[in-house]
Order: sequence, then structure tokens, then C-alpha cells
Amino acid sequence: MAMSMDPAGTIIESPASGSLVHRILCGLTMSADEGGEKTALRKDDWKTLSGISIPEIPVFEGEIATIIGEPGKPPYTRGIHSTMYRSRLWTMRQYAGFSSASETNERFRLLLERGQKGLSVAFDLPTQLGLDADDPLSLGEVGKVGVSISSIDDMRQLLHDIPLASVSTSMTINSPAMVLLAMYIAVAEEHGVEPNQLRGTIQNDILKEYIARGTHIFPPTASMRLITDIFEYCTENVPHWNSISISGYHIREAGSTAVQEIAFTLSNALAYIDAALDKGLEFDSFAPRLSFFFNCHNDFFEEVAKFRAARSLWYELVTERYSPTDPKSSMLRFHTQVAGVSLTAQQPLNNIARVTIQALAAVCGGTQSLHTNSYDEALGLPTMESATVALRTQQIIAEESGAADVIDPMGGSWYVEGLTADIKAAARNEIESIEERGGALQAIEMGYQQRCIHEAAYRHQTEIEKGERRIIGVNHALMEEIINSAGQNIDLGLQDRQKRRLGELRSERDDEECSRCLQVVIKAAEDGTNLFIPILAAVKADATLGEIITALKGVFGTYVAASGF
Repeated sequence: MAMSMDPAGTIIESPASGSLVHRILCGLTMSADEGGEKTALRKDDWKTLSGISIPEIPVFEGEIATIIGEPGKPPYTRGIHSTMYRSRLWTMRQYAGFSSASETNERFRLLLERGQKGLSVAFDLPTQLGLDADDPLSLGEVGKVGVSISSIDDMRQLLHDIPLASVSTSMTINSPAMVLLAMYIAVAEEHGVEPNQLRGTIQNDILKEYIARGTHIFPPTASMRLITDIFEYCTENVPHWNSISISGYHIREAGSTAVQEIAFTLSNALAYIDAALDKGLEFDSFAPRLSFFFNCHNDFFEEVAKFRAARSLWYELVTERYSPTDPKSSMLRFHTQVAGVSLTAQQPLNNIARVTIQALAAVCGGTQSLHTNSYDEALGLPTMESATVALRTQQIIAEESGAADVIDPMGGSWYVEGLTADIKAAARNEIESIEERGGALQAIEMGYQQRCIHEAAYRHQTEIEKGERRIIGVNHALMEEIINSAGQNIDLGLQDRQKRRLGELRSERDDEECSRCLQVVIKAAEDGTNLFIPILAAVKADATLGEIITALKGVFGTYVAASGF
């Protein structure tokens, strides 16, 4: 899970989105933001279906108004932008990736034609683990849960005819994030797009891999070095790129509570900041490009409150610890994906209702971009039909529900404000518990977060098995059914084709130059030099993903994380 945003934390849909021509074409009007600058609005008039005028933001007085503030102002409980979706809707960024790069490219272009505003790339398991498609350990997994990318040539196919100067791209990749970003930059340069024009996000969040997901390769210290090397390179060369998407999504999918999701995610973020500061980076040079990625589950009001609490708590933590001079450094900007773990294989069409509730909660909570899962994902990769329904769900919320017409629509609700305060306090307490254990990295090495998630997941599953928590179609409202959806079919011949492509690449490249570049990567890993430039040179010399990761393994080694038990 990730997104591309402008410095104000608003999603960028194209470089010209703020231009006069764009405003005229879209029929946008203007509104003064808190700084006196003019912000384009999507409509001239805001009314309900009955014609009742809608205020820009619900206004109330008293102590709660002082505590939560105004949208676009600290502590950002009500949103990081003063006009929120009245100016620009969230980015509808559907996560996609399967089989070969060329097939995924076809899906990307079709989704863009149907109104998607940004790309979100899912990589297959071998790619996530830094393995080439022809590695024996990749057998049976090539292209199964994402797209197979082993070389710059695969990246060329993935991005064929994609307007990289205007479309933001999110890549869910962690351990080999530097290599995949280098491939992306190299292909963009071939398209005539310079690094400083690129907008997007790499997940690049290794701590949650140790906690909840498991696609780590290197020991924690080496992994943190790769992350801070990316921070440094992007700050200097790819300034509009979000160099990390700190993810609570997978923590929640593993079974955590909403409070744990927020606490563990923000605790990880503090660890990344401290590592970057130890490297000598200035806080305000990289902090505005930190982004976050959260889950949105079924409890509608808790999820709305969770997002509001996370923004406020992040502002307080950053302000207390780092005294930022740039206001954008303390804004929590986030992408949301609805809860994959909530989807059921039983009565799969019910998942459309679940996804709608979750997506609406994310919008009411003020997300900057959003992915809606397809109803058949509990059965397999989504079909084009189900992926289109998922995208249309977002578009209906945006254009028909009225939820995007008012800022912080749940603000002032006694229930939501109480939940916001409770979640914020509980998450702060959990962060303090992690700090007492030496911080996120040390707590991970003890297995603390892993153990907490295991216990929460066990409680939840026990409640379902006892019937204390009802899941429609699973332990309640059961019915005889025939499930016809087979999901997306993956071509079983893909692995053989990928092997042939890699064989051709290796036979046609300049082996001497490729070997020289890999030696430079090894030397940089050994002497502490920033690894990004050597790796960028290596991918341009046709070194494969697996070859680069193998070179780094020779210096860094590998790692088996604590289980938490």
C-alpha cells in the first residue's frame, strides 16, 4: 500500500491541475484558504438533493472546537487542507499487478481510461523478495500475486505508453525498494522525463515487514541504511516523490486493533526519522515527503475517529520531538485501502457493501487517496468487471453521496469526538510502551509488536468462532450458494517466458560493464557510500534485480525475525 501529493498534502492528479486552463475546463471556482491564497473549488454552489445549502464546514462552539481546531490548521484533526475535497477529490488509486509487465500495463491503461487518477503497482512475491523470475526459489510464484519485474526491460514494458510526467505512481515494494525505484527513474529518463518531474511513492517500510508481513531480506540495521539512503537521494534529486509510505495497513491485516495500527505505525515513523537524523539529514528536508498508509475496516465510526486521531497525534509527536520549522513536516498525509481481511469467499457480492462502508469511512476521515478492493478478491485476483465495480464505488461516493461536499462531516458528533479522543490517548500510551522498550526497532527484535498482534487476532477469531461477533455469510445469515466467480486467471506459461526474456537480456548485455557496476555496488555497501547512484548505474547496465540483491546480501547478510511467541 501508497500516493503522490503536493507540498500542501493535496493529491496531485496532473502538473497542470492548478492552471487557469484546468480550472476553466473543470468549471472550478475559487475560495480563499487560511493563508489568503486562492484555492480552486470543484463547484459554484453546494446544496443537498433537496436544495438545502451546505456549509463548507460544520461549525460549533465550546471547548471541543478549541481542541480539534480548524481544517488546514494544527492539530489537523479536521483535515490537513482547508478546503479538502471541495477543491480536489482524493486520488482514486486502484492497486493492480498480475502476470507479466505487458498484461499489467494493459490493465493500467484501461483503468486510466475509466477514470483512475494514479497507478498503484502490486509486485509478485519473488520481486518482493529480490529474486529473479528464473531463480529456483521463484518456482510457482511468478506473476501470481503481482507483476513480475526482474529487470529494467520488464519495467519498460510495465510503463509503456504511461504518461510519467503527469501520472503519479505508487509501488508497494519494501526490501528491494531502491532497485525498483532506480528502474522507474531510468525508464522515465528514457521517456524524456527528468527525476525532478516524477511524482509518486514507494512503500519502503521495512519495520512493518518484520512486524507483520515477512518479506524482509536484510538485517534491520542494513535495511534502515537503505531507507535513509533513499531519503537522502530523493530529497536531492526526486523532490516530489514520497520516499516512504509508513504502513499500518499490513499491521491491521495481520490482526491488530485500530489503536495498535495507529500506535505501531507512528512508532515506526519515529524510528525512521531518528535514523535519518543520525545520518545527518535535516528534519525539514525530508519530513514533508513522509507519507502513511492505513487500513479501513468495518466499524464505520471507529475508523473515521482513527484517522482524525492519527492526524492530531502525529502533529503532537512531531512538534514535541523535532520542533519543525516547516508546517508541512507535521502534517500526516495518508493513503487508505479498505480491509482485504474483511472480504469473505462466502456470498462474495456482500463484499460490495463492506467495501462501500469502509470507503465512505475513509472519505469521512479525510484520506488523500483511496483504493477500494474488488468483491471477488477472497477468491482470487480481481477480474476487470470486479475492478471496475470497485472504482465505480469510489466515484459514486465522490459524486452522488454528498460526503465530499462538506469538510470533516463527522466533526462535532459526540460519539466520533469521544472515539477520536479515546483512540488518540490509547495510541499514545502504546507508543510510550514501545519507547520504554527502546523504540520500535528494539521492540521488534524482542517480538513485542508481533506478540500484541497475535493476541488481538486470536481474540477476534475466538469471538467469531463463538458467535459473539457476527460475520454475514460466515457465521450468520447463511445460505446455500454456488459461487461462480473464478477470479483472474494467470497464464501458467509466464514463468517460462520470463526465463527466456532474462536469458536474452543476459546474452545481449555488456557483461563486463554489468559486472563492473555490481562491484561498485558492493564497494558502496562496504564503505557506507549512498547506494542509490551505484544501483541506478547497475540497472541501466542491465543488472537484474536478483543480481543486485545478491551483491548486497554478500555484504549485509540475511535475517530471520522474531516470531513474537
